[in-house]
Amino acid sequence: QVHLVESGGGLVQPGGSLRLSCTASGFVFSTYGLRWFRQASGKEREFIAVISSTGVTTNYADSVNGRFIISRDDSKNTVYLQMNSLRREDTAVYYCNVFYSGSYVWGQGTQVTVSS
Repeated sequence: QVHLVESGGGLVQPGGSLRLSCTASGFVFSTYGLRWFRQASGKEREFIAVISSTGVTTNYADSVNGRFIISRDDSKNTVYLQMNSLRREDTAVYYCNVFYSGSYVWGQGTQVTVSS
């Protein structure tokens, strides 16, 4: 069974940093691209970042490009999201995602709150 577990969220001041982790199980991690999304209260879930199965290719939403970095460690079955220069508008629940066997699998999410 495919399973994704996010962690690392919390409360941070504007301008601060956080690193989110998403640990996967139930599939051959190294052969899949992984994505991060977020959903702010009252808004639709939005794409944040994607990393290819090899880790060579990454892509970001304009809203986070230059501030967030996605990476992966296949030895730990984990994908990371390093978030720098955080803004109040980055407050949301953050989810990782994999497209597996014809459907999207989501984790339970981790809350990130940016506030002074």
